[in-house]
Amino acid sequence: MYSEKVMDHFQNPRNVGEIENASGVGTVGNAKCGDIMRMFLDIDENGVIREAKFKTFGCGAAVATSSMATELVKGKTIQEALQVTNKAVMEALDGLPPVKVHCSLLAEEAIHAALWDYAEKNHIVIEGLKKPKSDIHEGEEEEEY
Repeated sequence: MYSEKVMDHFQNPRNVGEIENASGVGTVGNAKCGDIMRMFLDIDENGVIREAKFKTFGCGAAVATSSMATELVKGKTIQEALQVTNKAVMEALDGLPPVKVHCSLLAEEAIHAALWDYAEKNHIVIEGLKKPKSDIHEGEEEEEY
């Protein structure tokens, strides 16, 4: 069901924790499943991400996508980090089951939320960055029951 890479990042997550005085911190959630992901970025004066850490409350796939997302953005410029999509996270993990794709969306939104926080703190505009959603389902139509 899960790839070896997903299992590895779940059982041995990289970059767990917080960055004190982080350049940017982003928190996103998924009200439908209860996952919450917080991403911390340390960005240097040249706009390069020196360090990325995360804290995630959620399923194994949420932990794995958080771990992989931090690996993918470390050492990248802000613009390069902005290009890390949920698809890139899934590909780096050798895929996710369809019911867990939302976890990779959380990872993408957490990166964007942390970059947004960085931009706000520094009074800058990051080209191509939109205001992040606090919940990945924000703006969707309410489901009828």
